[in-house]
Amino acid sequence: MLASLESPSGKPGLVTRINAATPPGRDRAVDALRALAILGVVLGHWLVTAFVTAGDGTELRVTSPLKQMPEITPISWVLQTLAVFFLVGGYTAAKGNRPGEPWVRRRVARLLRPVPALLLAWVPATAVLLWAGFSAGTARVLVKLVLSPLWFLVVYGALTALAPLIIAFWRRAGLWGVAVPVAVTAGIDLARFGFEGPAWLGWGTVLTGWLVPFYLGIAWADGALGSRRAAASMLAGGAAATAALVLFAGYPASMVGVPGAEVSNLNPPTLAAVAFGVAQVGLALLLRDRLEGWMRRPRAWAAVALANLSAMTVFLWHQTAMMFVTVGVFVLAGPMPGLHSRPGDLGWAVDRLCWLPVFVAALAGLWALAHRFERPRR
Repeated sequence: MLASLESPSGKPGLVTRINAATPPGRDRAVDALRALAILGVVLGHWLVTAFVTAGDGTELRVTSPLKQMPEITPISWVLQTLAVFFLVGGYTAAKGNRPGEPWVRRRVARLLRPVPALLLAWVPATAVLLWAGFSAGTARVLVKLVLSPLWFLVVYGALTALAPLIIAFWRRAGLWGVAVPVAVTAGIDLARFGFEGPAWLGWGTVLTGWLVPFYLGIAWADGALGSRRAAASMLAGGAAATAALVLFAGYPASMVGVPGAEVSNLNPPTLAAVAFGVAQVGLALLLRDRLEGWMRRPRAWAAVALANLSAMTVFLWHQTAMMFVTVGVFVLAGPMPGLHSRPGDLGWAVDRLCWLPVFVAALAGLWALAHRFERPRR
């Protein structure tokens, strides 16, 4: 058995130690969902972010295969997994929050602790880019890509800080309470798209849109969504609502932003993104039992546990890993297919898939350097 394997020194192996250290009552399926959400975000960014050369060869610009090949739009339905992340966030908030305990402060601190290391690392990195001859425009594009995931931490941290209030609202309103953020999101979309309101109104949905799966996570933790019927209803209802909004209300089919598109479902989240998130929540709850069974395998649980220990490090540094490979190869070998070529056909997708192991290796190296900043000081 894998769990009984020992290291050459005679000590228990890593898999054995992780399984022995796991509390008996821990919900491993929730950790598996978090790991899958992180994997979806990372793969999504690595597959739909394309760099192309511009100017005199000292500039790199960002485009997306979704712009050039709309037929691969379904990939955004698979890899846009943020609703699952917020679902798990609401679940853990409801399970971990105790009156009189500093749970919120500890949780927010864990989210923000690794951020300064990333920001400080990109100060000399930007200087090196300029020294290597890249234009200021290229440096600006790369820094923007690094900073763009930080919006997630801001929203996630805000909802975590507000968790005691959201939990109290749940106890008074029950499942009907989710209608409030859904209605607010719909009202903002109506003002923006139906009455040509100012674009800045959309930023209100950054909180209300992601509050929906967060709230459903709290409901799940309280036992309100335990039946397969409830999960199947959310999956079917969310999918039907998303399809109706795309087909008849003019919302984009892509669940991530596409460069040059007039409307993004994600930036800020629209009612279509909320409906899609409800469908994802239903699917996640339907998969829970299977994940629970899978997590009984010692090796699978060890991998998920390790991923969760460094989830923020992986999330914060995966864009840097991709850019490290992209820029490094460009400097050393010049433009390469799948890294610096303009996406236009499925051949580009095959080339990009071949680069994924290199991105993984780069991320592993960055993780080895940066994961210590995610841990609290003793």
